[in-house]
Amino acid sequence: MPVIRFVREGRDLECYPGENLREVALREGVELYGLKGKLGNCGGCGQCITCFVDVVPTGSAAPLSPPTAVEERKLRGRPATWRLACQSLVEHSLLVVTRPQAGLQDRDSLVEGALARPLPTGPTAWPEPPEAEEPPSDSAEPAAAGAAAGTEAPPTATSGEDAPEPPERR
Repeated sequence: MPVIRFVREGRDLECYPGENLREVALREGVELYGLKGKLGNCGGCGQCITCFVDVVPTGSAAPLSPPTAVEERKLRGRPATWRLACQSLVEHSLLVVTRPQAGLQDRDSLVEGALARPLPTGPTAWPEPPEAEEPPSDSAEPAAAGAAAGTEAPPTATSGEDAPEPPERR
């Protein structure tokens, strides 16, 4: 599985190929937002541009899906390595610096340390689901046998016969 190495947090998280970077981060408790983003994020539509991340180049295949038109418009004038997490699908393992606008003390040494540990390449397809087992076919026979013998089901309260009356309103 691809691994997302979050440099600021010092965490490696696995995900399936094609998963949304923002959804993986939020699911795993990685904080993508500063104060402004916490107060007014758009929920992943690409409109608020508060979930941007800095993708550290590793020299391997493109780790994320190509930038969307929304990203190209919203991130104009920002560094080329910045991406909107909500618009990015993880294809291969990558290194990410969250909240790059906030700055990170010792960023260069943290990135060097993260690059020193090799990233797994990960698969390029979703894992195959387990094969479903067929339910036993003899479970439906007793119900059919009872219906054929002429037995009826006992009345229930939902048929209206023994249902209690609602309390009167005053």
